Amino acid sequence: MTQALKKLKEKLFLIIVILGYIAIFIFRPQMGINAVKNSGYYIKEMLLIMPVIFVLTALLDTWVPKQTIMKYLGRESKVKGTILSFVLGGISAGPIYAAFPFCVMLRKKGASIKNIVIILSSWAVIKIPMLLNEAKFLGFKFMAIRWVLTVIAILTFSWIASKIIKDEDLPQEKEDPTYGISINRNSCMGCSVCTKNYPELFEMKNKKAIVKEHDFEPDREKLKKSIESCPVKAINDYSITGNAKE
Repeated sequence: MTQALKKLKEKLFLIIVILGYIAIFIFRPQMGINAVKNSGYYIKEMLLIMPVIFVLTALLDTWVPKQTIMKYLGRESKVKGTILSFVLGGISAGPIYAAFPFCVMLRKKGASIKNIVIILSSWAVIKIPMLLNEAKFLGFKFMAIRWVLTVIAILTFSWIASKIIKDEDLPQEKEDPTYGISINRNSCMGCSVCTKNYPELFEMKNKKAIVKEHDFEPDREKLKKSIESCPVKAINDYSITGNAKE
């Protein structure tokens, strides 16, 4: 019963959405049809965009050292961190939901909450392509004034957010070392290659790979193949490296 309630809680939002669609179809059938069409369009867009975003984010997670992120986007980055955050958000491509996995990776590597808020806000409302179109249709003066006021608002809200939101308020996802083997769940893109190469050792849980509990010495050849086949290099063998992979 407890397990069933846990599963129900995990799917609560999806259940509410489905019930909402059913209610719309019952009382406003045409609105329901339009809602399904619009949802289908956005789901298709997400299926095309998000895999690319996950891969790029995982590669950045692998290639960019934590010390670099902390230096340029951490709490001590000050003005240079603020400017870089505006630049990262401003030159970004894709819809705002593509920013979330990217910002999760930056946060895990040490970016401050203030700079995360700036990146997300810039991504949403002052991207360069958006500004160019705004100037074209509404005029340069309108765009410039709106941009200045928006930047001031973003700076204000990011400062307030950094004072209210604490590190412990954010989800904490730790490395999962098991018998000397770890999977970086932030990097894992859920491709399930490792579970196919070594199903006795790896399995999928919540669309991420995990290391199974086991009491045997892993087959070195199969483990090596799994590590080398991982497209984002999320698997780490502590018995060989002796330390965790950043």
